[in-house]
Amino acid sequence: MAEKQLLLEVVTPDRMVLSTEAEVVVLPGAEGQFGVLPGHIPFLSALEIGEMYYKAGGKTEYLAVSGGFAEVTGEKVTIVAESAEVGREIDVERAKRAQERAEKRIAAGKTAEIDWARAEAAMRRSLMRMKVAGR
Repeated sequence: MAEKQLLLEVVTPDRMVLSTEAEVVVLPGAEGQFGVLPGHIPFLSALEIGEMYYKAGGKTEYLAVSGGFAEVTGEKVTIVAESAEVGREIDVERAKRAQERAEKRIAAGKTAEIDWARAEAAMRRSLMRMKVAGR
């Protein structure tokens, strides 16, 4: 691994989404957004639904992540997420359909019982995926 680089790995229950070297990694932590540089103190953090990005070779790449955990060591960042998608791979039409379904559930919730937390999470995921896809 090159000097002043981190190994970044993003995994989900389905697949290894990403394994690359990065100069900096920025994540949506449960306590707020945080950044990691090479040599960072080791720690573990819960992740929220949000966008993460990393910089490598002068380029910034964005990913959509939905919950999970980040393990940070001085040389490596491992993301274990419920779901994660690289921005350029996101199906925007699918994300729009998910947003429409979530909106219908929330609107129906005014007259019927729904799982508000689940409907809100679905809405946040779909909006975040569209935002990341647009970068």
